[in-house]
Amino acid sequence: MSVKKKLINTGLLSVLVASMVTMSLSAQQPTKRPTLVVGIVVDGLSLDQINLLKGHFGADGFNRLMNRGITITDLDFGSALDPAAASAVLYTGASPSINGIDAKTIYDRTTRRPKSTFNDGKTLGNFTTETLSPKAMRVSTIGDEIRISTGGLGHVYTIAPQSSQALAMSGSAANSAFWINDITGKWATTTFYKEVPTPILNSNHRNPLEIKLDTITWTPLKNVSVYPDLPSYKSVAPFRHSFVRNDYDRYRRFMASPMVNREVTSMAIDYINAMNLGKGENFDMINLAYTLSPYTYGRDVDSRMELMDSYMRLDRELAALFKAIDTHGPGMNNTLLFLAGTPATPSTRREEDRWAVQSGEFSPRRAISLLNVYLTALHGNGDWVTGFHDNKFYLNHDLIKKRGLDLKKVRSSASELLNQMEGVAEAFSIEDIINGKAVETVAVPRRNVNISTAGDIYVSVIPGWEVIDDGTTVPHATTYPMAQRFVAPIAPAFILAPNTGAATISTPVDARALAPTITSILRIRAPNAALLPPLRLNSRL
Repeated sequence: MSVKKKLINTGLLSVLVASMVTMSLSAQQPTKRPTLVVGIVVDGLSLDQINLLKGHFGADGFNRLMNRGITITDLDFGSALDPAAASAVLYTGASPSINGIDAKTIYDRTTRRPKSTFNDGKTLGNFTTETLSPKAMRVSTIGDEIRISTGGLGHVYTIAPQSSQALAMSGSAANSAFWINDITGKWATTTFYKEVPTPILNSNHRNPLEIKLDTITWTPLKNVSVYPDLPSYKSVAPFRHSFVRNDYDRYRRFMASPMVNREVTSMAIDYINAMNLGKGENFDMINLAYTLSPYTYGRDVDSRMELMDSYMRLDRELAALFKAIDTHGPGMNNTLLFLAGTPATPSTRREEDRWAVQSGEFSPRRAISLLNVYLTALHGNGDWVTGFHDNKFYLNHDLIKKRGLDLKKVRSSASELLNQMEGVAEAFSIEDIINGKAVETVAVPRRNVNISTAGDIYVSVIPGWEVIDDGTTVPHATTYPMAQRFVAPIAPAFILAPNTGAATISTPVDARALAPTITSILRIRAPNAALLPPLRLNSRL
């Protein structure tokens, strides 16, 4: 072989080796982390409704999530949880028994009244008289870990209609969390958080909801013929909902409608524009809460059209949010976005009497009276039952201890009586739940119960029956009868991140796996109570 050929071959070999080394090093290099994290929780989100309406959605909302991201069809919460408790699971990766949040309100045995789970008398309200804080959260959240990992240089903000959900999504280390005051309509927070962003001040002082609401009316977004599967009479009299000034429930009605989603999106876009989120050296996070729960304030029991309209409106809000991130933020290609639903509400409007669907009224006051009579006959006079809240009865622990009785046995005998009452599907003591015996209608797994605030007896009312508000329950803003309904504790979720393609995970996924999955993508620690490993998304692409 000539010297020239040897030099050529040697050079070629060097190029190939260098190329292979370069490719190897390139393959080992981690991808650039997103600079903005957007967390979205949607109350009552249903994949069935999304699939029904996807042909009526635009290209940049739900369809963008489904076509470009990871779709988790069944995010399993274990049992029905309200939005606050479900959000806490999603953001901590831990169950209520660990994270401390099993409902937005708890029963105070001392005052014998319900109170916010996040009640904290050591704080003050900002634009509200409520004294709240996230101290009830026992563990860290995704946002907390972002703040810690960036040494506090990354910012975490939350915007939600309800205070309980805003606090559950924020955690302790967030810069701020804001919600809508249901008395004044102003964006409110707690002095636990130190920041009041400029967009909030501008909204409260220059363009308050109180004034905007005068011009807001909820009517069908599209022609009534567009909404599928509707009976013909709906096209004759489509819905119309307004939020008039002389209505005491004005803000509550608004917050229960999809019109509140527009307020959340508008504020989020103002944050992105004014605060340069995701444009610094450290990544920032913004959390948003939306609602798709059935609207219970309308006169018509059949609210299917309102529900479909809510989905169509939210699709537009998502598209507007994504556009703002592309236009004024770091761009969707530098954004990690996750959107997760919470289980649908387990109650709905009672059917009209003309359909003759079996129904009835379960009176907590009457049940308490019967329980007191029964326990008095067994153990002597006394105020044996202190209250009822959120389908749970609370016994007088002090009296039971004073009489030298076994609390477990008293609970057991009380649940046996309740099981014989009309309208009760099943009643279980807290011991039954701890021991895994509540497996039918109550179906509350041990992991979804916070023992420190748990009731003594959990009751499941027969579907179609209404738990009436007779002074023993939290007052409802609406006066319409609400019937119990069994619902599956699942909801869909979507993850849209750089360098991931479209895929569908159709097997059930424990909701506790979402938080460690998000932090894994960010390459930071999972929340400190996250037990499950992250989903291996790349293996599913």
